[in-house]
Amino acid sequence: MLILVFATIGCIVVGVAIIHVLWKLIDGLRIHVIGQNVDLKEKFGSWAVVTGSTDGIGQAYAHELARRGINIILISRTLDKLIKTAKEVESAHGVKTKIIAADMSEGKAAMDKIKTELEGHTIGILVNNVGANYTYPMYLDEIPEKDLWNLINLNIATTTMLTKLVLPQMKERGKGAIVNVSSSSEGQPWPLFTVYAASKIYIKYFSEALRIEYQQHGITVQHISPAFVSTKMNDFSFRVRNKSFFVPDATQYARSAVSTLGVTDTSTGFWVHGIQAFFTNLCPLYFRVQIGCIMNKTFREDYLSRKGKEEADSCQKTE
Repeated sequence: MLILVFATIGCIVVGVAIIHVLWKLIDGLRIHVIGQNVDLKEKFGSWAVVTGSTDGIGQAYAHELARRGINIILISRTLDKLIKTAKEVESAHGVKTKIIAADMSEGKAAMDKIKTELEGHTIGILVNNVGANYTYPMYLDEIPEKDLWNLINLNIATTTMLTKLVLPQMKERGKGAIVNVSSSSEGQPWPLFTVYAASKIYIKYFSEALRIEYQQHGITVQHISPAFVSTKMNDFSFRVRNKSFFVPDATQYARSAVSTLGVTDTSTGFWVHGIQAFFTNLCPLYFRVQIGCIMNKTFREDYLSRKGKEEADSCQKTE
């Protein structure tokens, strides 16, 4: 009798696991195939704001949204790069653009400027992409205080306050989308990227709570958590800097991620990253943290080894 009970429990557990895997597979197909049919301009509006829009994922998001006929407001701190990106977006996609040069690490002063510049524009989509990371994996006491304040202000305060800025007009219209770009590092504590990972779990919980607050107003709040993407932010190691099967370039990633908007509220944004996340989350938290620590120590060694070689080469040239 006892054997029968355990056998029944075992069958139930295996059955639930199989159903879970099949559901994830079906949901992945729904997100990454059906999602490409959503008319974002019709669903949300004709203007999108993209922060951190002159490099990497942000720039690619601007191009992809523009490719779908949406006018783009580009926000970044470097005027020359903003002008260049705006011209490229207009030329490639035939949409209107507006640029706002603001260093969002400055907090309220930057937000006041952005608020003034956005007056008169109906914002359909806000992409909170701007953020900061460590230069390379570091222990907390090694990080300059200024860099920590910059990271906290960009990754947490800017997303929060810019979202607050556009919500009233979205609420009044009964539609709009907030896209908060997080990171797969939110999935567990991440030693040697401690503050960065902690800031990303803030983005996850902020998005999930905000979604409930504003769902009755027709506002979509999407939370995106990419794994490694080939951008300058990952320049600390060749293992994640260069494009590969697991590491898409920014254009490839943005095309995939934008196709999930209006289809799912939370996604890695890229099907390969979704598979990675699924199998990673099967592992107990303790082991994920330990594996992450080992991985980041390897990245740290890659960076320090490269810097040491560059310094040695520089010394040889000056002799």
